[in-house]
Amino acid sequence: MLKITDLDLGFSDAENYKRRENKGLFQRLFVQNEYLDDLLKPHVTFLIGEKGTGKTAYATFISNTEYKNHNGSIRFIRETEYQKFISMKAERNLDLSDYTNIWKVIIYLLISQQIRDTEGKTGILSKFFRFRELENVIDEYYSNAFSPEIINALNFVESSKLAAELFAKHVNIGGETSKQVSFSEARFQTNLMYIQKNFENALSDLKLKKNQVLFIDGIDIRPAKIPFEDYLDCIKGLANAVWSINNIYLLQLKTQTVACVQFY
Repeated sequence: MLKITDLDLGFSDAENYKRRENKGLFQRLFVQNEYLDDLLKPHVTFLIGEKGTGKTAYATFISNTEYKNHNGSIRFIRETEYQKFISMKAERNLDLSDYTNIWKVIIYLLISQQIRDTEGKTGILSKFFRFRELENVIDEYYSNAFSPEIINALNFVESSKLAAELFAKHVNIGGETSKQVSFSEARFQTNLMYIQKNFENALSDLKLKKNQVLFIDGIDIRPAKIPFEDYLDCIKGLANAVWSINNIYLLQLKTQTVACVQFY
């Protein structure tokens, strides 16, 4: 029998188990129960609980392990992302609906990269030309070096004119339309809606082998330097975006290929 001092009880914060050297320990410690299956049901959009109740642990397990045909990933929101939202709000006079649309594009970009990472090697994505165009846009914008984090996706949104122009360029190359479209820095909302529509068109074509789950973590912690009202607007926009994607956009698809879970 081991002494108490020799017991390895793991970490108090499940975020540590995302590190490669800690994944094996987490697999041994984590208890798979009916709540894990409930979390993956199509109608589930939000995972809510007090701090320390295991929300990050569930997300980490699904992200570390292919579980019942589900691939997952976790993206954390930090002070830098809140600051970026605040700056964009001041520069572009944004309201809550704009925050919602920004989050939609962020989620679509992150889930698109997740799909590329998990299913791109199978060759299945090559059959869907609109998704290939989307891949070309992402690769050109990020010079083939996109790191799927919220702050990097925010940079894509902030440069909405360039991002929209890249979509127009690659859509034309793909032969979908020959119509010339112009964009302006002053028409941020219009650019954003055009980008969002192109993401939705590309994702709606897909028929994937795996279900995709995206977790947004860290929203229960308001950085000290972020005013409460600005923090609340950002979280409201995220919640609205996730609910809309899961309960409006995905329900319109013939097959549900992606799922987004936002939790705190």
